[in-house]
Amino acid sequence: MLGLAVLLVWVTWITSTVPASRQDCTVRLLSVSAARAETGIAASPATPAATHPYAGLQRQWEPVTLPDTWTQRWPDHDGTVWYRIQWERGCPGETTGIQPLALSVRGFSMAGEVFINDDLLWRDASLVEPLSRSWNIPYFFPLPQSALKPGINTVWLRVVGLASLTPGVGALKLGSMHEVMQQHDNDMWRQRLVHLISAGMTGTAGCLFMVVWCLRRKERAYGWYAAMSMCWLAYISTILATSPWPFPDTLAVSRANILAFVLYALCFCMFTFRFGQQKLVRTEKTLWTLAGLSFALLILTPDAYAGRVFAPIWLLFVAIIFATCVQFQWHAWRTRNSQHLLLALCWLSLLVVGIHDLTIVFNGWSAHESLLPVTSSVTTVFMSLLLGGRLVAGTRRIERFNRELSDAVTQARTELAQVLTREHRQALQNAKLQERLEISHDLHDGLGGNLTRSMALMELAPQRMSNERVLSLLKVLRDDLRQVIDQGSSAGVAVPETPVQWAAPLRHRFTRILDEMRVVTEWHIAPHWLDKPTALQCLGLTRLVEEALSNAIKHSRALHVRIECTQPKRGAFLVCIKDDGVGFDVEAVRRAGLSVGMRSMAARATRIGATLTVTSGPTGTVLAVMLALQST
Repeated sequence: MLGLAVLLVWVTWITSTVPASRQDCTVRLLSVSAARAETGIAASPATPAATHPYAGLQRQWEPVTLPDTWTQRWPDHDGTVWYRIQWERGCPGETTGIQPLALSVRGFSMAGEVFINDDLLWRDASLVEPLSRSWNIPYFFPLPQSALKPGINTVWLRVVGLASLTPGVGALKLGSMHEVMQQHDNDMWRQRLVHLISAGMTGTAGCLFMVVWCLRRKERAYGWYAAMSMCWLAYISTILATSPWPFPDTLAVSRANILAFVLYALCFCMFTFRFGQQKLVRTEKTLWTLAGLSFALLILTPDAYAGRVFAPIWLLFVAIIFATCVQFQWHAWRTRNSQHLLLALCWLSLLVVGIHDLTIVFNGWSAHESLLPVTSSVTTVFMSLLLGGRLVAGTRRIERFNRELSDAVTQARTELAQVLTREHRQALQNAKLQERLEISHDLHDGLGGNLTRSMALMELAPQRMSNERVLSLLKVLRDDLRQVIDQGSSAGVAVPETPVQWAAPLRHRFTRILDEMRVVTEWHIAPHWLDKPTALQCLGLTRLVEEALSNAIKHSRALHVRIECTQPKRGAFLVCIKDDGVGFDVEAVRRAGLSVGMRSMAARATRIGATLTVTSGPTGTVLAVMLALQST
């Protein structure tokens, strides 16, 4: 330990006795003063190096403090102001071995040039309209040793600006190369790089949520946030611009700057209202009205009054943004929605930072102290996470809804399958019942009619029938039963070629029985089909005629029966059966519902698409069946 202590003492003594390779001489500012030139902006853009910079100034120099805004002394001065900075080194005499010096300036509003003694260090691209935009650009100038004097040196700053746009020069630092470079790097970060990062992040987020809004138009909050981001990007772009292009002059750029801010404030409010699901119709109408009036003023105001109009409009919409931030705090507290509370927290931080930066704005050249460029990037990230979280939450709700919908569809399919199974069973039972009903109707209309005829023949026979005759009647009944069985499904039965062929079996069977009962029959049948019926219609019509003639044999006591089968027009076939029997009360029979034959004929007519009409009285009965046919 003792040896280490001796070593440290020896090293300290050695380093204290070694002479410095370079002398760190401090720079002493002697005076800073300004004087305005009578020439306007349209003057020559540069002063020749052979001419003393302040030649031609008509007024005396006035002491100033940098940063400086000359409208405090010359409110309506548009044009050129010269700044004279006199200084000297803290180690006069020998200049060899002295650290190199440098100069940094935080900006020129709007354009300028720099001289060291009589030598030109730097000049803006344009010192006439359209002016270069150097108000938010920090500059770094190494001072050449050849231009420095042993005693007092002078830095000349020429600034060209407009009275309506806060003209002047930013803070100045003069010292060693290392110190000035550190200051310049810090200024470059605060005045340029932070804005560039913010603009890049804002533009990226705006494009992203614009795509989201295009895909989901109902989510209007995303659309307004995208519009707000683009307006902020346009506003930042006018701040970062180093030339007025594509605008014709400096005031046009300023108009575009305020217009972009007004649009940003409007979109900010609309996004906040949509995100919070607020319906503030009157407030929104008021905002749109104010924005429209502001656009008109910004565009139509003459250049001479621009400064009196631009600042109030800018402050008005700053106040609108602040008011919206405050209002949303109350709204989020009232709804207690987690997303609303997060946005309220973000807007609260924006409100605090905005108030801080607003006080800086009133102090003039203090852009390097502004917190908004730094916090805007954080705010963009936070807002992207918040909106992304809302999008994810919405997507999860959709996925949950899809799962619930899928489960509901599966359950509905299961229930539907069960219902269809029950319906199928019921359909089978109904089909069986229908088949049984049709079989009963066919038995009643076919076999029953023949059975009735046979019984009538046996009852009316003058003498006992022979075995051969009875056997013949039984064979007829057997044939009718076979016909019922064979024609139970008539889908494949061929339709007779003519109505005569269709009516021939009926005419043969019933004419014989009616002749034996001494009943005169007349058959009038159309020779050709105008429109053919289907096989089912032919079968149904046959059963109707059989039932009608059977009823005439059993109940009518008629002496004359007339059967007409005609086609009065295309698409229709009429069967009319008339007798001169005793008749019956049609309505009474229908109300009683005891006649199987009447019910059977009505049901059969409905199945084949026919209209059944029955009229009866003391002079006889008329049964008409109008069958609708499909025209070919």
